[in-house]
Amino acid sequence: MRLDCAIIGGGPAGLNAALVLGRSRRDVIVFDNNKPRNAVTRESHGFITRDGIEPRELRRLAHLDIASYPSVTIKPDKVIEVRHSEAGFQVTTSNGVTYEARTVILAAGLKESLPRIPGIQNFYGKSLFSCPYCDGWELRDQPLMVISEGSNLFQLTKIVYNWSRDVLACTNGADSLNAQQIGMLGQRGIQVAHQKIKALEGENGRLKRVVFVNGSEIKRVGGFVTPSWDQAASFGESLGCAMTQAGGFITDDYGRTSVRGVYAAGDSSIIVPAQLVVAAGEGSKAAIGANTDMTNQDFGW
Repeated sequence: MRLDCAIIGGGPAGLNAALVLGRSRRDVIVFDNNKPRNAVTRESHGFITRDGIEPRELRRLAHLDIASYPSVTIKPDKVIEVRHSEAGFQVTTSNGVTYEARTVILAAGLKESLPRIPGIQNFYGKSLFSCPYCDGWELRDQPLMVISEGSNLFQLTKIVYNWSRDVLACTNGADSLNAQQIGMLGQRGIQVAHQKIKALEGENGRLKRVVFVNGSEIKRVGGFVTPSWDQAASFGESLGCAMTQAGGFITDDYGRTSVRGVYAAGDSSIIVPAQLVVAAGEGSKAAIGANTDMTNQDFGW
C-alpha cells in the first residue's frame, strides 16, 4: 500500500497532523502503539475548550474527529524500521507488514527518565510534575519543591515562585546553582537544599515530606521535577536527520528535518513547554509542510 504520509506516533502532534492531512485528501496511516509519555497524567491543562480533560478522553475525541476523513487510518501497531526507498520510504511494523510512503512525520515523542530518588515514581503525575504551566494552578499557595540536577533549576524555581511563595529548590547533590543564583533565591525567601535526597514520603501519590541523606526532613505537598529525555524511537537518527545538542530534531517552521520528506512534530523536536496544545500545533505545521512539499512535487516545481 502506497501512502502519502506515514505518521509515527498517535499523540496530540501525530493526531493533529493526521487531521490536517485528512482534510487535505491525503492517504495517511497513523501508527500508534499506545504508550504515551503522559500515561501517568490524570488531567491535562492549558488546551482551550479542553482544560482539565483526561488524556484518554482527549485521544478518544481526536479519533472521532479523524474518523470523518476516510483517507486516514489509525493502526494500533508498532513501527520497527523506517528506511529510504524509491517511493520515498519503507515503513515496517512489528506485524511484519511493510508500507510505502512518500513522506514520514516523526511524532513518537520522547521517553523520560526521572532522577534516581527512592519513591519518586510513586508521586510523579499525582503530586510531582514536570510542567508548572500544566499543573502549577492546582498546587498554588502550597509548600512546594523543585528538583533538578541540571542548569535549569534556577529558572524553573523562579517560574514556580509565581504559584507559591513557599518553594524549596533541591539540587539533589549536583552543582546546579552558583553563588549568585543562591543569593537571588534567598532574597525571595526560597530555600535551597544541596544534600542528596534519601527518599520522598507520602501516601496514595500525595507527597508529605522530603528526607535528605543527612537525616533532615522538610514537609512538602508537591512540586516539580526535571526529567532527562531521549527520543522514544531512533528512526530519525537512522534516516540521517540532524539533531540538536539537546537530542531533538532540527526543523524549520513547518517541521521539515534535514532529510527531504521527513518531518518532526511535538516532543520529538523537544518543544518547550511540552504542552498538548503546543504539540498539536506543531503537528498541524508539519502536516502543512508535508502537504505543501508533495503538492510542489506533483506540479514538478
